[in-house]
Amino acid sequence: MFNLVPFLTYAFVATFTPGPNNIMALSNGSNYGYKKTLPFIFGMVSGFAVVLLLSSYLNLALFNLIPKIKPFMYILGACFMVYLAVKVLLSKPHADNKNSTNNFLTGFSMQFINPKGILFGLTVTSSFIIPVYQTWYALLLFSLFLASIGFAATSSWTLFGAMFNKFLSKYQKPFNIVMAILLIYSAVSIILELF
Repeated sequence: MFNLVPFLTYAFVATFTPGPNNIMALSNGSNYGYKKTLPFIFGMVSGFAVVLLLSSYLNLALFNLIPKIKPFMYILGACFMVYLAVKVLLSKPHADNKNSTNNFLTGFSMQFINPKGILFGLTVTSSFIIPVYQTWYALLLFSLFLASIGFAATSSWTLFGAMFNKFLSKYQKPFNIVMAILLIYSAVSIILELF
């Protein structure tokens, strides 16, 4: 059975919390405005969709070749979510990256060296999608859906720019606590699937 609420919780928390994509979008939005940052955002979203699709097929191959790996992948995914929760809980405000390149190619190519995006792709597909859906079109649709959440996240960070930085500086601790609790909830939901 597909766990929609934990899936959406994890997807939204993981894509909306600070990471390389969101910090770069925040910086570029502050420096260039939303319209001029759109090519960069489209590059990030396109690269993210490719990473998600590749993660889906890698996980599918592992599930089909080594069926006994499923519990370990669940546990690994849950552990990574707990790790993210701790990182979010302990994180401090980030400084803007003023040296970013604001174009499609930079946004696209950085997805293949973005550990948060790659680990998210591997975790979300192995923990939520592959155990229930394994057809090529389901994997494609989930990749596009998750990329659209990524678009919403980076667009939000871009739009808020410096204003969002001020908000996070003022309410950093409560925001981090809520995000950490939501990540723990997602991890517990995955572990409960094993029983």
